[in-house]
Amino acid sequence: MTSSLSRKLAASIERWPIAGAFTISRGAKTEAITVVATVSHDGESGRGECVPYPRYGETPEATLEALNAMQEALAKGLDRTALQVAMPAGAARNALDCALLDLEAKRSGQRVWTLLGRPAPRSCTTAFTISLGSPEAMAAATAKAAHRPLLKIKLGGDGDDARISAVRKAAPESELIVDANEAWTPDNLEYNLAACANAGVTLVEQPLPAGRDEALARIKRRVAVCADESVHDRASLEGLRTRYDAVNIKLDKTGGLTEALAMADAAQALGFEIMIGCMVATSLAMAPAMLLAQQARFVDLDGPLLLARDRDGGLRYDGSLVYPPEAALWG
Repeated sequence: MTSSLSRKLAASIERWPIAGAFTISRGAKTEAITVVATVSHDGESGRGECVPYPRYGETPEATLEALNAMQEALAKGLDRTALQVAMPAGAARNALDCALLDLEAKRSGQRVWTLLGRPAPRSCTTAFTISLGSPEAMAAATAKAAHRPLLKIKLGGDGDDARISAVRKAAPESELIVDANEAWTPDNLEYNLAACANAGVTLVEQPLPAGRDEALARIKRRVAVCADESVHDRASLEGLRTRYDAVNIKLDKTGGLTEALAMADAAQALGFEIMIGCMVATSLAMAPAMLLAQQARFVDLDGPLLLARDRDGGLRYDGSLVYPPEAALWG
């Protein structure tokens, strides 16, 4: 039997052009910068992709450095259980956690959900994101996507009532979820939630800044509110129960699928609805989240649809239906 000393880690930064620009309340970008970890052992390789997020003080370079620092530990037999302690939750651990899972699956000849004792994922409906812009620009973008059953609308502060009204008129049949990306204030919170309620919005993500969201516990929430920047892993769940109705689980926040699955179970036990979210990235980053999508009320895995091109062998999208990954991609 070959020792784990033969395991090798390679990590690299990749750049993927976005189709047009992706705009939220914190700014716009024209490319997705991802970091990919590849762990190889006895002729098999497992991959994981992450997106370092400046909102949490992450950079591609620092993520790459953090991954490369794990070379020796991996060579000495570091497994996923030990990884949860060896690295903090974040993008770097996500890439390595998912790479180790992919490698386990390939070496065992089983799909990853079988290894984890989870049900085989099925196709599901993903949200499609409309970037922040003027009411007119957002209405035009929405009209092109009005055939999609679930739209995620990026809002950003002043004028959001006009934006959501314009979007609703452009997509009268679509279910709408809204993401304010921390851009609202306690002063306009109830007004904006009312505008969303009047437009038939189902869910509002992170209206107030993380750590300054106490007002959510003091008002009657006319629309269900979902934590995103306020929630990271299981440790952050308990304190959110009076403020939020749902939590957005993203692998880059939880630090990988291992913690994300445990977090989803814990969140449901506390009565939260589950949303599975993503950053703008390729299908390699989306594939592990398909296991979580099976227990989610809302699925937002449209990252590859926002790119000018996806990686070869990516997930299959049929309109807004996204299908589980083939083994060659991941898991």
